[in-house]
Amino acid sequence: MKIYCSAGVFCAIIFFVNEIRKKAYAKVNLTLDVLGTESGYHMIDSLVTTIDLCDGVRVKKRRDELINVHMRGLGSEWIPREDNNACTAAEMFRNRFDTGGMDIFIDKNIPIGAGLGGSSADAAAVLSALPILYETGEFGEIKEIADVCGSDTGYLLTGGYAEITGRGDTVRVIDSDMRLDILLVVPKGRIITAKCYETYDGLNVRSHHTTAETLDALKRGDAAALGRSLSNGLVPAAVTMSKDIADIYNELLSFSPLGVNMTGSGSCVYAICENDMFCRYMKSRIRGPYSVIQAKTLRPKPMKTGTEDLR
Repeated sequence: MKIYCSAGVFCAIIFFVNEIRKKAYAKVNLTLDVLGTESGYHMIDSLVTTIDLCDGVRVKKRRDELINVHMRGLGSEWIPREDNNACTAAEMFRNRFDTGGMDIFIDKNIPIGAGLGGSSADAAAVLSALPILYETGEFGEIKEIADVCGSDTGYLLTGGYAEITGRGDTVRVIDSDMRLDILLVVPKGRIITAKCYETYDGLNVRSHHTTAETLDALKRGDAAALGRSLSNGLVPAAVTMSKDIADIYNELLSFSPLGVNMTGSGSCVYAICENDMFCRYMKSRIRGPYSVIQAKTLRPKPMKTGTEDLR
């Protein structure tokens, strides 16, 4: 902070922001329709929502051009720099806007390799913090960087309910405040997304597309209909890669919740529950070597850049 005074009469206080803290929220896919391939990429139509499970992200400005990323929790300390989306996002921002470097600190709470978008969420949080630190970058420019970092990163700049199409880079925000109680069950094994799509292609299966039906239920505020219409075209592939996924599916279905589904390419399977009490009851009864996490859907406040809200 610096204080400037003129003739002892007027003082202007200027604050220099050197550090920003953000919450990087996880997402779940309510649907994931695989529509085919185009130019070597899988085309999807997916209804997604953010939940209140989050990583803690802190970004601090440096005077030099170095970028340091410090991960802590859930084994994230061993993620190679070249596989770290937050690092990639920071490097792309620095190169595009010719800024200085930064120290990034991430406390992991979102399970890794579970289809919950943790890596993309971290990158989105970094990209929403840097324009504030360096007072540069419009939303369109930030979104372009986010889309290169990962298919969910652009969406996670805003979060909430949204329909994601194409390669995952076209995002249509859905105006809904529906709150859902969700129970996440995560096995120990991780699923590699690219391997899951490769397995899906080899199975030559045709999935039932339900995004339009689920979106209609969301707009009507009908949680029961929404639960019945959940689907994920990658489930057959993921089940062949992890027996735990099928076991968790069957166990969650035995409680007769509103719906059961897998998020992303797995390995997390979740149930939508009628209310918070039933969600807690299910959590207390789940058996097996799994991480069991209770969550709720969340509509984050618009992230601010240095010049505008990210909407």
